[in-house]
Amino acid sequence: MSHPDPRTPVGDRALTRSERLDRLPFTREHRRLVLGSGAGWALDAMDVGLISFVMAALAKQWGLSDSTLSWVASIGFVGMALGASIGGLLADRFGRRQVFAVTLLVYGLATGAAALSWSVAALLVFRFLIGLGLGAELPVASTLVSEFAPARIRGRVVVALESFWAVGWVLAALIGYYVVPQSDDGWRWALAIGALPTVYAVVVRLGLPESVRFLEARGRHGEAEAAVRRFEAAAGEPPPPAGAEPEPRPPRPVPGPAALWRREHARATGSLWLVWFGVNFSYYGAFIWIPSLLVASGMDLVRSFGFTLVITLAQLPGYAVAAVLVEVWGRRPTLSTFLVGSAVAALLYGNADSEGAILAAGMALSFFNLGAWGALYAVSPEVYPTDLRGTGTGWAAGFGRIASILAPLAVPWILDAGGSNAVLFAVFAAFFAVAAAATWGLPERRGEVLEEATTATAPAV
Repeated sequence: MSHPDPRTPVGDRALTRSERLDRLPFTREHRRLVLGSGAGWALDAMDVGLISFVMAALAKQWGLSDSTLSWVASIGFVGMALGASIGGLLADRFGRRQVFAVTLLVYGLATGAAALSWSVAALLVFRFLIGLGLGAELPVASTLVSEFAPARIRGRVVVALESFWAVGWVLAALIGYYVVPQSDDGWRWALAIGALPTVYAVVVRLGLPESVRFLEARGRHGEAEAAVRRFEAAAGEPPPPAGAEPEPRPPRPVPGPAALWRREHARATGSLWLVWFGVNFSYYGAFIWIPSLLVASGMDLVRSFGFTLVITLAQLPGYAVAAVLVEVWGRRPTLSTFLVGSAVAALLYGNADSEGAILAAGMALSFFNLGAWGALYAVSPEVYPTDLRGTGTGWAAGFGRIASILAPLAVPWILDAGGSNAVLFAVFAAFFAVAAAATWGLPERRGEVLEEATTATAPAV
């Protein structure tokens, strides 16, 4: 398959660096970027997944109440809410790559320390620090990958990145199944295993390129040109002739979070925050508690973990289907369809009356919910221009983390108030439905070039 020459001028001007990147095929450098970013993404998922198994073990070993367990789950999301908001701001000011490495290091050190927790209070402190690192990392990763991916396959590439979440959650389920039940210290070993690959991931991250769009916005044009040529060389393209580069643009001031609510962004921001809130509430409310709910229904620890492992495996085909549909249907139809599917699956799970029905409904919930996550991460960086992209994606994720704080706390409250599993999962279904409706307030930018400027007066691509 032939590809347009990235050096070919458009009209009487040379191509911008962003246009040169958009015209490239998928190269080994793109693959390296996705794998390097995905390694940290999988570690993040593994940590979030492990806590659901640790909770079930601690409930027996330390005799913790449902209320205390809900705080063990939620305190990490308090850190994630702050981390997502701060990380996005830092990424727009200091660069995507640097924030990557620092946040992953914070996560790794805190996870290792959590394995040594001597009390519930100590575990809560370490879980908060873990969340701080995780929350800052996730939106920054999707922003960097989206800014390098060719426009025609950008959504598919970002969903491929998000699919590493399923890899991490499957690893968590395997560790939960084979390690946690083996001894009273099984949960400690599980957290220690989660911290081990962190140093390697940090090294990988530091070898990744910095966003070309970020470098240009900061006036670092030499570094931006070197990054583009690195990707062109991977595609077998020689460097453009001397003097073919476009005129450098002066650095632009970085807008603050208030810019998210300017007239041109307000509708998309409101819609994006609603989607993030609804998806977070239902996903974390359900999946953090599923192992403990299965134990409460009469299953032993090993069997409940085995069920959770099988349910988790259904995440992988969910991502695969979403990766295709975001480029065939578009971001909004894919996201909305998977959210509606999640709502239906939640209702079926809440009313399942046999182990087979629980397993089937749980797999459907896993399939649709994680496919929705993939589409959401694909669309989020496309909502905003370059100098607001990290902030916008990070603050949307941060607002969503408020729901991930509330959801684990709400589960025991709903159950203590006399609610059944059917009522609980009907609540989750309602949040999925609200998120599905909010999807239609988002822009559809399948195959389009990412926006550069925040305002109409800023230099255009």
